[in-house]
This record gives sequence, C-alpha cells and structure tokens, in this order.
Amino acid sequence: NEKMFTSVTLSKDVITPYSDAAFATETETVKLSCNYTGSVESLHWYRQYAGSPPQFLILDSYGSITQANPPVSGISISPRKEDNSVDLIISSAAVSDSALYYCALQPTVTGNTQHTIQEPETLLSCKSAVQSYM
Repeated sequence: NEKMFTSVTLSKDVITPYSDAAFATETETVKLSCNYTGSVESLHWYRQYAGSPPQFLILDSYGSITQANPPVSGISISPRKEDNSVDLIISSAAVSDSALYYCALQPTVTGNTQHTIQEPETLLSCKSAVQSYM
C-alpha cells in the first residue's frame, strides 16, 4: 500500500521532486511537484509497478497536454509555473495507485536524448481509508 515517486534527468538539465515523502489516504487528491532547470520543451510523468517497466502517464509540451492511450483515470498535470515547477495530480487516490512515479523532462536543445533514471527520491504512502474495528 505504498506509493513511491522519483525523478528522472535528461542531458544536462535536471528535474527533481520537491519533497522526499508524502502521505495520503484513499479518496484524497494527491499533488506531486517537481522542479526543473533549463529550457524545457516537454515534461513527462511515468508510473512503475514493481517488476514492470515504466508506464507513460501524461506530458505537457508547451502547454499542450498529451495523455496515455488509453488515458489513466484520475491523472492530470498542472500548468507550468513561473518557478519552473510542474505538478502531477492524482484525484481520488486509491491503494492501486501505489507505485514509483517519475517526472522527466525534454530539453529544447538537440543532443543526447537518452533518459537516465535515478534512484527513488520521493515516497508517497497511500493507505486504505477502510479500517476494521474489533
């Protein structure tokens, strides 16, 4: 019942999460924020379940939003902010959302476009809102 979030870097530009950990219960709206450096064309979010490859969720390319096909329910991305940050919004979080989440960027300059996945940096723990009472 854990949700984990991390960052991805591309070329010399860097994107990093705002915090190391966040906590939520089911049905809460969760906002995950990443801050980036450099001139960025597109900002991407991925989710990775244990033992599976990363799954594309959503991207912002100059304000044009592209979702996965089919779209992942409850996932949206905030407009970019002047402070070079971007938010992934998970509405009505569920235990099934528990996974590693990656933010990644695409610089506007040409050159090395190989993604480098770093170690997990932000952990979101989502617990069930249903409790049993003895």
